[in-house]
Amino acid sequence: MPRSEEPGNLWIAKSLFDFGGVQFGDFTIGRTTKHSPIYINPRVLVSSPATLKRIAKILEDEIVAKLEKARPELQPFEMVAGIPLGGLHLASAFSLRTNIPMIYVNPGSNPEKRGHIEGGFKVGQRILIIDDLMTSGGSILESTKVLTAAYLDIKNAVVLIDRDQGGKERLKNYGIEVISLLNLKIMLNYYLSIHYINEELFAKCMLYLKSNKVINPAKG
Repeated sequence: MPRSEEPGNLWIAKSLFDFGGVQFGDFTIGRTTKHSPIYINPRVLVSSPATLKRIAKILEDEIVAKLEKARPELQPFEMVAGIPLGGLHLASAFSLRTNIPMIYVNPGSNPEKRGHIEGGFKVGQRILIIDDLMTSGGSILESTKVLTAAYLDIKNAVVLIDRDQGGKERLKNYGIEVISLLNLKIMLNYYLSIHYINEELFAKCMLYLKSNKVINPAKG
């Protein structure tokens, strides 16, 4: 598959669309995405090893750049934790590229019990969380609660796509700074500019994002 020459990280948005990971309609998913006109499914990228490898390189470059700033936007870390399910693909690709160990919270099958941590770790280690898509930040928060209960330190998360519905603000109230490679508003503007969507669909999606923020990001 030839590389796209799209600027910045927009090649990810194009690849995702071309792989069928962007759909339009009326979608209700989980507790926070209700009647959304757009559905983003980054998990389709798992069928393209070349794309995952390239994203892992972008993640590495972004993380190194932010760690090396005079005022770093990321805190140093010793391990990464992928958020099931989509974040596991990205965290695995990143771990294989950088040789940084990975763990993850296995939610298990019993909804009454907290998940358990898969992989070896030491008390006090700092963990960077990696996820593919963030809406309210709920999945990141759920894993963080399990990780911190095991006396692991969480300061940052990196997400592939932020739906820009209040997740960053919510997690900041829990002491977690989030960095995203893309956000949905930028993706929609890009899709409009390359004629993947029309003005009507663009306006419908933008109105939804504006009207459907997390109501109170300070609460769980």
